[in-house]
Amino acid sequence: MDTEARKVVEMGWGGNERLVMNMGPQHPSAHGVFRAILTLEGETVVAVDAVIGYLHRCHEKLGETLTYVQYPTIASKTDYVAAMTSELAYVLAVEHLGKFEVPKRAQYLRVIAAELQRIASHCLWLGTWCLDIGGALGGGATIFLYAIREREDVLDLFEALTGARLLYGFHQVGGTRYDVPAGWDKQVRETIDRIERRLDEYEAMLEDNAFFLVRTQGVGVISPELAQEVGISGPLIRGSGIDFDLRRWAPYSSYEDFDFRVPVETAGDCYARYRVRMVEFRESITIVRQALDGLPEGPISSRPGVKSVGQVRVPKGEGYARVEGARGEVGCCIVADGSPKPYRMKWRGASFSNLAILPHILPGCKIADVVAIMGSIDPVFGEVDR
Repeated sequence: MDTEARKVVEMGWGGNERLVMNMGPQHPSAHGVFRAILTLEGETVVAVDAVIGYLHRCHEKLGETLTYVQYPTIASKTDYVAAMTSELAYVLAVEHLGKFEVPKRAQYLRVIAAELQRIASHCLWLGTWCLDIGGALGGGATIFLYAIREREDVLDLFEALTGARLLYGFHQVGGTRYDVPAGWDKQVRETIDRIERRLDEYEAMLEDNAFFLVRTQGVGVISPELAQEVGISGPLIRGSGIDFDLRRWAPYSSYEDFDFRVPVETAGDCYARYRVRMVEFRESITIVRQALDGLPEGPISSRPGVKSVGQVRVPKGEGYARVEGARGEVGCCIVADGSPKPYRMKWRGASFSNLAILPHILPGCKIADVVAIMGSIDPVFGEVDR
């Protein structure tokens, strides 16, 4: 916190003074329970005190009280709008530690689930972000309703696959809990074809809109040097010109089998982060098609179903796995003591690291820009207040 910036300075009769103002923690544009204490000169932000900790999840300590079989459904509750990703990071860490083999069919099913989850997560991001910006974007509600419509289609797929629409328990140590039901692959293809056609509609609605361009271009610029120094990831770092995607540079779950492009933009502003995500929509659709085309036959797990929640044990040691989530790098570290439960667990949440950029880029912008910048970062506080 910049204490010098907090000082009130009066400047003559027509002067100006600095005002300290809360934005959040229940502000609609906080995307959860984030509190930003802004120091303002008129409409200009001169200092930011970013406050987290209003949403105590405690799921790292909870993970030390639950068995390896029980915890995947808790991992869903970290980044709860991209639950498939968090589950995958956890089971990969356990599998790395216990040297579990994962059948090829299960690996492909994991990729399909992860990329459908990325599409659903980006739909929620796009809709809520445009709702934040509002104004000439059809009152902000038009693009929101369109994007949520597409997200619901993807959640229909997850419901048919797992029986749930938000928190799934799909990934299990050694493979997946469910195989695809009859006709599901056809339903997936029809859904992603429909979403792909509608992406053109979204882009026409936004990129031909002068208000959208003014609110996003040149706003919230993150330089490549700052991006690497702070340690942001995902669409944020790729929007700042850094070509880093774990699916390409540290492949897991057979991602090396698929041909896809990693989108990179160099401007580093809100618009660049928007463009990265719009391309990611299409690349995720491409990966899903390839995975469905090449889906191998065979089992979906390397171990039989458990008869007891304490049945799965891993040897003593430490394991870490990371995946490319919708918001960036999600990592899970597990220390095992040979029992059915982890001895220690620690998560690397993409949203937590990405939020650290705010005090660097908010000073100098207007209050209205704070809303646009926050939305372009797309934090989920379940993986921030761990």
